[in-house]
Amino acid sequence: MNYHYTPVGVCSRAIDFQVEDGIVTDVSFTGGCNGNLKGISSLVKGMKIDDVIERLEGIKCGFKSTSCPAQLAQALIEYKSRKEE
Repeated sequence: MNYHYTPVGVCSRAIDFQVEDGIVTDVSFTGGCNGNLKGISSLVKGMKIDDVIERLEGIKCGFKSTSCPAQLAQALIEYKSRKEE
């Protein structure tokens, strides 16, 4: 199933991702730094959700208080909280 997240405070306008059995199977960003975000997407494929969150949460972009990778972590945190309800 495809999940959609609207990031806040970054250049990317959307994050779409898929999760199967707690593993990230696909991620795509709309907008943002194309090459860097393709790299992030490729690196997190096959990783456990918690591992992605641990590695990306809190990363900042320049003077911003967040980043596209941190927003992916936030998207996964929200996904987890919905699954636990």
